[in-house]
Amino acid sequence: MKKLTAAEITKALAALPGWKVQDGKLHREYRFLDFAHAIGFLMTAAPSIERLNHHPEWSNVYNRVTVDLTTHDAGGITKMDRTLAELLEGIAQELHSK
Repeated sequence: MKKLTAAEITKALAALPGWKVQDGKLHREYRFLDFAHAIGFLMTAAPSIERLNHHPEWSNVYNRVTVDLTTHDAGGITKMDRTLAELLEGIAQELHSK
């Protein structure tokens, strides 16, 4: 899989509110109502992530989930990262993140 061009990344970010490029990765921090909602986000996303076989770098602290997406084999951001970001956005919206 090849890396997205700068123009492709810019276009993807326009459709992904709250996302940015940080340290060469798609990056987003979600804030949920509380810990239960943050963990619910992780647990809801996990089966779809596993089906995609494209795993995020993510962490959770109380009501926050920080996500970084990159395709290590390609050495940067690819279509799979954009697809995963879109998936996570949909799940987060269902769970009412801030």
